[in-house]
Amino acid sequence: MLSLNGKNVVVIGGSRGVGRRIVEAAAEEGARLMAVARQMAPLRQLAEEIAGVETIALDAAAEEAPAAVFARMLPDILVISAGAFPPAAPLHLQTWREFSVNFEADVKIAFNFCKAALRQPLPTGSKVFLISSGAALAGSPISGGYAGAKRTQLFIADYSQKESDRLGLGLRFIALAPRMMPDTDLGRHAVAGYSRYLEMSESDFIRGMGAPTTAADVAQAVVNLATAADDPKNKLFVVSSAGLEPVPA
Repeated sequence: MLSLNGKNVVVIGGSRGVGRRIVEAAAEEGARLMAVARQMAPLRQLAEEIAGVETIALDAAAEEAPAAVFARMLPDILVISAGAFPPAAPLHLQTWREFSVNFEADVKIAFNFCKAALRQPLPTGSKVFLISSGAALAGSPISGGYAGAKRTQLFIADYSQKESDRLGLGLRFIALAPRMMPDTDLGRHAVAGYSRYLEMSESDFIRGMGAPTTAADVAQAVVNLATAADDPKNKLFVVSSAGLEPVPA
């Protein structure tokens, strides 16, 4: 295993949920950290609770966001974990604006930052992690375009890797597809939506999941892959409470 000690780790969406857990895990490994999020208040709280974390408040979906972030800290490890809450209603009860919200946030953020990682480019050997979702593989019928947006993130990671290889940049783009995480705000939103849709209690819905995936599981997966002595052959992994499951190309 390698070490994150002294490595520059930038987490987009680092103030809450999975992103925050990744910040915490990387801090324990001695990384130099920058957390990026839209709202200043949770970033301020993060900086107060984790010594040495730099923060920057901006809209990660803005085209100028990558340049602003990379000017402050050029990452050896870039984690893209930001996104919008999807709707929680059947298709026919959604508006197009609700259906497309994750394309305008999750996909746009992944596109902008992966594009910038290639064009900068990031230092040879840098790793870019896209936190997608298990919905990208299994679908999610009441969350509008969420599953499609998360699937598009997988394509972006794949296309970016192909471009890095073609240009000889030596970058690694890795996508993670965590299963539903009831311990995050997004996961609680999904649990509430599906329990209503299926007309069952939230506790019964969670019980039916067996051992649910947690944000800490995803954070540990990122650390394990970031510090692996050998680059993983796979570019996509499902993350569950059982660990990492590589998805064949």
